[in-house]
Amino acid sequence: MKHPTFPLYTDRCGFNALLPPRAACAPAKGDITADHVVVGAGYTGLAAARRLAQLQPQARIIVIEAAEIGEGSSGRNSGFASPRDLPSGPGDADRKHADALNRFTEEGWTWLMAPIEEHGIDCGLQASGRIKAAATDLGAKQVSALEAAVKAAGLPHQLWDQSALQERIGTSYYQCALYTEYGYVLDPAALIRGLADTLPANVALHENTPLLSMQRLGNWHLETPSARIAAPSVIMATNAAIRHFGRLRDRLVTIYTYAAVTEALNTKDALQFGSMPVWGLLPSHRLGTTVRRIGQDRLLVRSMYAHERPVPAPRVRETLLSCFHRRYPGLAHIGLDQVWGGTTALTMNGAPWWGQVEEGLYASAGCNGSGIVKGSILGKRLAELVLGRCNQDDVRTVWGLANWVAPEPLRSIGFELIAFRERRLAGLEA
Repeated sequence: MKHPTFPLYTDRCGFNALLPPRAACAPAKGDITADHVVVGAGYTGLAAARRLAQLQPQARIIVIEAAEIGEGSSGRNSGFASPRDLPSGPGDADRKHADALNRFTEEGWTWLMAPIEEHGIDCGLQASGRIKAAATDLGAKQVSALEAAVKAAGLPHQLWDQSALQERIGTSYYQCALYTEYGYVLDPAALIRGLADTLPANVALHENTPLLSMQRLGNWHLETPSARIAAPSVIMATNAAIRHFGRLRDRLVTIYTYAAVTEALNTKDALQFGSMPVWGLLPSHRLGTTVRRIGQDRLLVRSMYAHERPVPAPRVRETLLSCFHRRYPGLAHIGLDQVWGGTTALTMNGAPWWGQVEEGLYASAGCNGSGIVKGSILGKRLAELVLGRCNQDDVRTVWGLANWVAPEPLRSIGFELIAFRERRLAGLEA
């Protein structure tokens, strides 16, 4: 495709590559009429389709996905999920905002867990807690501030020093970390596969079906390479790719980020991952490196950020290998098995764009790197908005609404300046 309207990845998703092969659903073909069309089969799109099917069991719902399930952005994240949010500060306003967010987060968690439990989706879901770690003095101050907020909210937590981290996760790279109980890790590719393969009977999923164009002529008319689909309502769950269709161009920025999974370690080497059999570590700085244990014998490392364009593969591999070896110098003989990139959509103020775009067209975009539970609740609520069962202001009051982003070339210049500053601040957190 000369000008792709979706993230066109040239690498294989590492999580997906480690799973058994899966047969993709057939692409959409011919003339199709539906009650609702969902564009994008990620967490948001599948949650919306499932909710539409639940509320309108007689409706015909079409989901189109540009790639294969598991190879899109949803399968390419780090696989962290939590049933609750932590307060950002110790004040009453911060706690009240966290409480408001948690009402949605808990609803999203419940909605996500329902099909997992009903269909026995094996996605490696395990309670891990949440480790927020600092490798720098600035990071340590941020961890201390988070501890104060968590303590003020009365949430169970532990503050770990360097020796405690060495014992638990096998590295002395970090000065300190805050451990809280509310965290899970999972295999995101296995999860999105399971959610796609267990959709209700009145939902038809078509993979390898990129949307090429859409226009409203009474109903919405969508064109794909081999189909023409008509429906009165369309949900766009494509994150920043919605910009390719002339919507939200001034609200969203596409960011590439990268991850790798190490080679499988032997039993002796795997002891260097510490005494905790399951753990995931988030950096104190937003441009820092995320690390988590995968099974008993692998480590995932996620780092690097690029604006709008991917980074050359050799540089990605070299950087991620360095991130891994700096944290585990005793494993310098271990290489990387899988290396891949993925996109996410950022907004200037960290709020998503969510709601009705125009008559019959709805969208949720700008997940800001937090997609599994957040995407699930935003998709569920978007389906309810389509059917008149949700107040748009309820969601926007809690999460806000993505604000204006400067046009090019100011956008790219601004990103590079901010990224340069943030990389310097991140220091050893990267």
